[in-house]
Amino acid sequence: MLTVGEVHTSLLQHSTALAQEQSSEVLSLVEGEVVLTSRRPSLYAVSPDVRTGVDCWLPSARNRQLRGVGAVVTRAIITGGRIVQASSVIQVVAGERRQPWSHYLANPGVLETVGKLDAADLTAGFLHGNDADVLNLEAITGRVLDGVQMSGLLDRHPPLRAARTRLRWTAQVDPQPGPDVSAVVTVDSPTLRTVELVVGPQDVPAAVAGLCEDLALHDWLLTMLSSLVEAAVTRPASGGHEHIERLRPVLEHLLHLWLPGARVHPRLRPIWDRLEQVPGFSRQWKSSVNWIRDQISVNNMALLRDLAHRVTAQQPCGR
Repeated sequence: MLTVGEVHTSLLQHSTALAQEQSSEVLSLVEGEVVLTSRRPSLYAVSPDVRTGVDCWLPSARNRQLRGVGAVVTRAIITGGRIVQASSVIQVVAGERRQPWSHYLANPGVLETVGKLDAADLTAGFLHGNDADVLNLEAITGRVLDGVQMSGLLDRHPPLRAARTRLRWTAQVDPQPGPDVSAVVTVDSPTLRTVELVVGPQDVPAAVAGLCEDLALHDWLLTMLSSLVEAAVTRPASGGHEHIERLRPVLEHLLHLWLPGARVHPRLRPIWDRLEQVPGFSRQWKSSVNWIRDQISVNNMALLRDLAHRVTAQQPCGR
């Protein structure tokens, strides 16, 4: 059994963090269905599922022509009133022949092949292929995220600029699983990551998708922070104050959202534990945050020193 998915992550296009009630309104994507919310360990809101019917060729590393039909399930998520994600997932199973649409719509999140399924070939084609005329979760996921960002409740004035990132993932079920799950995480480009998972039959697609959403969220935070630090360390000496003002919003708006693994199913949490060892996500995050704090402190001390000099210069001279 094979499950594939894609997660897009971006900064919400709004000047302030949304209250939980505002997040719920923004995420009301399906009329009559409820937005799920949570306040612990941080504000968290999840839209109802958006279903997209697909009848298309499937990705193939060997250029095989295998047709798939089903309904992709996509949901939007707002974390901390600040970060927005769209996450698509579909479970690929072997089918025999083309069924009426009512059959597929009654089984959302499942895609049936019309022909023999080669899971390894589809995995390689999905993770590393770029064909536009096959199953395109990038377009489906991006459309949902764009719809959230265009909500009339958002003022389009975010406190900082940050690129959208994508995480594309596959999860292959091991029929004879051991006690552990495994993941291979690859940085394919500055904005694309791929994750190849091997999970057990007890790991349901929703839990695996939740893990990937958590990975994508924290990868976006770390990518955004790393790009800001890189821009700051390569700045001209005369542009210090301008870059400090670009760094300050990170501490004000995003620092408290670093909570890796907080919403991940306990059986899948060992994947996070391994990523904390190599490459060490939290170590890199803490190091970058401390550097930003030091830069802001040094800049503040310099401003106070300049202010003290100006006050001294303006005082009248005694006789």
